[in-house]
Amino acid sequence: MTVPGPVGAGQQVDGRTRHGVARLLLERGEVTAAAIAEALGLSPTAVRRHLDALVADGEAYTRDAPRRGQRGRGRPAKLFLLTESGRARFGHAYDDLAISALRFLAESGGEQAVRAFAERRVATLVDPHREAVTAIADPAARAEALATALTREGYAASTRSVGIGEQLCQHHCPVAHVAAEFPQLCEVETAVFADLLGTHVQRLATIANGDAACTTHVPHVPDQQRARRTTAREVPDGGKSL
Repeated sequence: MTVPGPVGAGQQVDGRTRHGVARLLLERGEVTAAAIAEALGLSPTAVRRHLDALVADGEAYTRDAPRRGQRGRGRPAKLFLLTESGRARFGHAYDDLAISALRFLAESGGEQAVRAFAERRVATLVDPHREAVTAIADPAARAEALATALTREGYAASTRSVGIGEQLCQHHCPVAHVAAEFPQLCEVETAVFADLLGTHVQRLATIANGDAACTTHVPHVPDQQRARRTTAREVPDGGKSL
């Protein structure tokens, strides 16, 4: 005789675990099954079962991890990533109606109208966090504060140090579908990031273009310091007459 209660409870636990696995793929962009097992405190076998289910449902896919150093024997490790369908389980802020509305706006008002809309949207997104971000002087800490703000707005953002700068990574984009057709959303967002961080930034990748995450390079030297250094080099002897 089947007892409905425990079976239903087991399915709920499975569902929460699978959602947790998918959430980790969302936040990290690409990750091995072993890393997921370690992060979630699960057995590798259990994690692989959930990953296989996500792949079978079209919500995740795999690719070989790049080899480092000398090639060893055996197959390379597999990296797991979410598909667009997998990202959709976390929701999108806009749908086909938004795309249709922007198409109409582009037809009736042109490029500038779309850009004005993008500027207003990004301002609404970041203005509540502007004071908290700009109050920080250190470029790396300021980038981290921006990542925290973006995470609160649903972008699952993080930062990591790379050489002479920081990489700001947004592992989820609620408007990826719209930005794929209207890149002005990404362009304006990048310009606002530069304004908030006080330095020129460079967008390296976007989810809208099919990348695993939206990645922005943030140099450690703010524009003001770079300008002062350039001026000092251009004026010999501290500006004294020869």
